[in-house]
Amino acid sequence: MPQSSSDSATVPAAVRAYLATKELVLTGELPAGHLLSEGDIAERLGMSRTPVREAFLRLQAEELLHLIPKRGAVVAPVAPGEADDVLDAREAIETAAVRRLVRGVNTGASLTEAAAGLRAIVRRQHEHAASDDLVAFADADEAFHRAIVAAGGNALTTRFYATLADRQRRMSIHALGPNRGHVEVVLREHSALADAVADGDADGFAELLRSHLDGTHRPERGSRR
Repeated sequence: MPQSSSDSATVPAAVRAYLATKELVLTGELPAGHLLSEGDIAERLGMSRTPVREAFLRLQAEELLHLIPKRGAVVAPVAPGEADDVLDAREAIETAAVRRLVRGVNTGASLTEAAAGLRAIVRRQHEHAASDDLVAFADADEAFHRAIVAAGGNALTTRFYATLADRQRRMSIHALGPNRGHVEVVLREHSALADAVADGDADGFAELLRSHLDGTHRPERGSRR
């Protein structure tokens, strides 16, 4: 989300460079394999190269950039193995959250309340789809799945799941960007997942979730179902 000029004035330049460059990578504006220089980002943001250099080092530590001495940095691709690891973790955590929600174990939310929250996010996604705002759609996609985990009421897994947010956004934009027609499929599947939560159908939710993740991020696997 863009910062106001007053907010930007209080944020260190290195942090602004980090957040701005990271957003360019996560949204795909700087695609995998793109070569960028400190000077490019510094000029774009109206700052010196020193804070940009700090930002690049931080993004390299997060495995979003590969630094090339005297040339700049290359945007790192999402490794196939990493994508599978993220999807497996998401499936396990979200399924466990719904099972916990259905059992009513320290969740603090009812099935009806959880489903209503999910359906509200789906309505936002419909609006973003109508305006062809893929970045906002991907943000809402991440919020939808994070809400599932939060509804389970497990603070430990909720904190861990939050660490996957950046990877989720990038993977969603990468998957949906070339195939905008799949957005409608995602909307239908999200609605079905919300219905399964409302019905307290943990087993049905687990099957729907696996099919949803495979169809969006592993189309070759989903096509065999």
